[in-house]
Amino acid sequence: MDTVLLPPNPPNKRPVLGHLLEYNRDPMGFLRGCAQTLGDVVALQFGKRSFYLISHPNDIEEVLVTRSREFIKSRAVKGHRILLGSGLLLSEGEFWQRQRRLAQPAFHRERIMGYGSTMVAHTHQMLATWQDGEIRDIHQDMMELTLAIVVKLLFDVEMAGQMKDVGKCLAAAMDLFSDRINTMFVPTWLPTPKKQRFYKAVARLDEIVYDIIRQHRASGTDRGDLLSMLLQSTDETDGSQMTDQQLRDEIMTLFIAGHETTANALTWAFMLLAQHPEVTQKLMAEWQTVLNGRDPTVQDLPQLRYTERVVLESMRLYPPAWLIARQSVEDTHIGKYFLPAGTVVLISQWLVQRDARFFDNPDAFQPDRWENDLAKRLPAYAYFPFGGGARVCIGKAFALMEAVLLLTTIGQNYHLSLLPDRPVRFDPSLTLRPKDGLRMQLQRSPAS
Repeated sequence: MDTVLLPPNPPNKRPVLGHLLEYNRDPMGFLRGCAQTLGDVVALQFGKRSFYLISHPNDIEEVLVTRSREFIKSRAVKGHRILLGSGLLLSEGEFWQRQRRLAQPAFHRERIMGYGSTMVAHTHQMLATWQDGEIRDIHQDMMELTLAIVVKLLFDVEMAGQMKDVGKCLAAAMDLFSDRINTMFVPTWLPTPKKQRFYKAVARLDEIVYDIIRQHRASGTDRGDLLSMLLQSTDETDGSQMTDQQLRDEIMTLFIAGHETTANALTWAFMLLAQHPEVTQKLMAEWQTVLNGRDPTVQDLPQLRYTERVVLESMRLYPPAWLIARQSVEDTHIGKYFLPAGTVVLISQWLVQRDARFFDNPDAFQPDRWENDLAKRLPAYAYFPFGGGARVCIGKAFALMEAVLLLTTIGQNYHLSLLPDRPVRFDPSLTLRPKDGLRMQLQRSPAS
């Protein structure tokens, strides 16, 4: 009989809880400590559930690409189905492939390039509400800005009267998702206040979204928005189109993926720029050379190389989606280690993207490291803020373009400073957010 080799596990495993207390105390620090002291595959226990933390790019590629059919979305993630339904984020197999085919035309490069002016215009609408010397929660501002943009591009409506409603509903949903691991011992049937707020939020979002779908179907015209494209999209294999339910699920997915992650990426970029004035100076020099005081356009993107490197480096240090989970569908192996069926595999972008084996001085903010095609020289999954494999984020090009345009537009008008008496704290939950927001002081740029 072959010997079954299991990965090492951290000490201090507690009865019933396993490693849950240590994880909850400092999720990112705990995972990093496990990888640094125990290696590229580590066995963890959270309550009754078994988890394997993997942190080598080769193993990650196996899970996400080479053997992706052996690893599906975990049951924990599927708890989000009430909000996201069978959208691209949660669906599997042939149904996911069909939905991906139907959604792909909405994200063709030519169509995405047409969104740039809308992104810049909405940024100016936000800047018109800012005042020199004011202290603002930049994370909240970025959340509201990216939501307004995604709503306009999804539906070709401003939804001014309903925007706060939508924002509050999405916040209630994220609040529940973020608390999943902390409440794993709470019975699923217990009607907690967070759950009640969540169900009310989903009902209100459904009301808004289905109403917009009905209006679009009734008009029968292409308004140039993403919903119009999805309504017209036909599966080339059988001629079928998305039902209202399928459209609703994809829209909910785009709400979450299309504003939360970009808002987080911009928030961390502004924090890092405030901590590194030398990088800010190089950015401003590039903007002066390329733009000379005018607004950026999509045509400027190839010349805004340093700005792009700032975005890439920000997402390396603080990836908006910092942790991926997959579940093994059968007994298998990760490298030399046995992996029982049903085990959840944890993959952390934050952990791998700070690995000294792949990045010199990995904790330092150094945008210039991306010169000379670093991305092509790295192992395939040493840097993967947008996930990978067939399920790589469909909106990757959209998000990168949005981040560069918004960062440039804001940065040309205002300098943002951190408050000296307010340390930045992290909330590593479903996404990597600042805990209690990120308050910064505004200083109007002289040239604006």
